[in-house]
Amino acid sequence: TKTHQPSLYRLLRALASVGVFAEQADGRFVLTPMAECLRSDVPGSQWAMAVMMGEEHYQAWGKLLYSVQTGEIAFDKIFGKPIFEHLSEHPASAAIFDLAMTSVHGSETTPMVRSYDFSAINTLADIGGGNGTVISAVLKTYPHMQGILFDLPHVIERAKANLKSAGVADRCQTFSGNFFESVPSGADACLMRHIIHDWDDDKATTILRNCHRALNVNGRVLIVESVIAPGNEPSFAKLLDLTMMVLPGGKERTAVEYQRLMEASGFELTQIILTSCDVSIIEGRKIG
Repeated sequence: TKTHQPSLYRLLRALASVGVFAEQADGRFVLTPMAECLRSDVPGSQWAMAVMMGEEHYQAWGKLLYSVQTGEIAFDKIFGKPIFEHLSEHPASAAIFDLAMTSVHGSETTPMVRSYDFSAINTLADIGGGNGTVISAVLKTYPHMQGILFDLPHVIERAKANLKSAGVADRCQTFSGNFFESVPSGADACLMRHIIHDWDDDKATTILRNCHRALNVNGRVLIVESVIAPGNEPSFAKLLDLTMMVLPGGKERTAVEYQRLMEASGFELTQIILTSCDVSIIEGRKIG
């Protein structure tokens, strides 16, 4: 393991005290049910998330005070560039990022598909759709539907194999580009899961306005994010909001903030559907 054996022992002993690993009488450590998810070869693996958290995320959180004091992005301070630009230049980190996003957000896909009726949508564009797992799940549920997957060039290249293995490549066009400039036209709806929360209000509005221009008449935008509820109740969204602050520079939002964002982008917020997990589907209909 390329570690100092006594120091490694002390770390493992501390982890065993909270249920991660267990020490045997002979001094060896074994996996516990809690530790199983750290394996890379098991269903629900969190291996990639653990690696990502221990590298880029750990360093960015170490500069939390910098973000609080200045309002600037801790990740940019440490790495000298925005996170998505960094990932485009580091393929190994980008691959781990893909796996981590699937591991942490993959469980949201089924509740999302079950909670929203996509049947009236003939063409769905997944904007910033990453590895294609979300659009694949929707297309498999709705055989009549055509799909569009749009993301940065290096991301799209990684996603093509996933579309093929999911059996939807013949119904899903792939386009690469920058959603701050434009998005593919011709869709009845634009879906964005955990995209808008990556950006501040100005940049989020730019993305949504580009979707507005590209959508068909009476098109809709579907934003899948955690919505912060009012009050002092515990909320995963409130913690995720801090991650957005120190890494990409975005934010989690309240229902009122989403309404303002929609209005500024040419949409009417029509409904917010709470799913059985930590995300909601925020629907906006194109005006004009």
